[in-house]
Amino acid sequence: MMMEWLISPMDAARPHEIGLALSWHARFMVLGWGILAPLAIMMARFFKVLPGQDWPRELDSKVWWRTHWVSQTLVVALSAAGLALVLMSSQNTGTALVHRLFGYSVLALAMVQAFSGLLRGSKGGPTDRQANGSLHGDHYDMTRHRLIFEAVHKGCGYLALILMIGAIASGLWTANAPNWMWLSLVCWWGILIAASVYLQRLGCAVDTYQAIWGPDPGHPGNRMKQQGWGTRRPDFPQQAFDKQRET
Repeated sequence: MMMEWLISPMDAARPHEIGLALSWHARFMVLGWGILAPLAIMMARFFKVLPGQDWPRELDSKVWWRTHWVSQTLVVALSAAGLALVLMSSQNTGTALVHRLFGYSVLALAMVQAFSGLLRGSKGGPTDRQANGSLHGDHYDMTRHRLIFEAVHKGCGYLALILMIGAIASGLWTANAPNWMWLSLVCWWGILIAASVYLQRLGCAVDTYQAIWGPDPGHPGNRMKQQGWGTRRPDFPQQAFDKQRET
């Protein structure tokens, strides 16, 4: 009985019949937005300082950045392919219209994310000195340009993640997908949410600025309010600063 229910469509009164283009559209979008996008956001939020990393003596781990960038690039590529496939379909009534509204909203936010990433500004800091030896950079100095970028990039990212749930849920209903599909996604998202809550309570959402340059108050960004909700700046005693500067 359980197996029969799992392979049965969500609405027993309707058949589960979609064409080849829509079936691959669904696969691309679920892979991109249902799996890769949440993982990319989790990496950027919770793994700026890696387990076992000797922070703040070891700074600026690039693992989170590379994973986030590669994953989100794949999401954009999968979204473009999925969009091309869905444009082949003329279905535009009922729940399909709701799905398209969610879907196009997510795609619009994805484009904002892609372009905002190109406008994040210069880095600066000790590891990115200019030719004249200056440490100045949008990120290191936390300029107005950088503050706007962070607000837009993070805000649109989380909003896209929320709207993605509506897009995938309405898409599954429109396609009258088998029950195992939505159940698998609910379980997957439940695991990600539980892991996020656990990592948040562990204090893994470290302030990006300090993850890159450390907590030394000599860095200009450390004299400003930390950015992002729920992030933390790990405690590092002043005597440890003095000792680190001597070595």
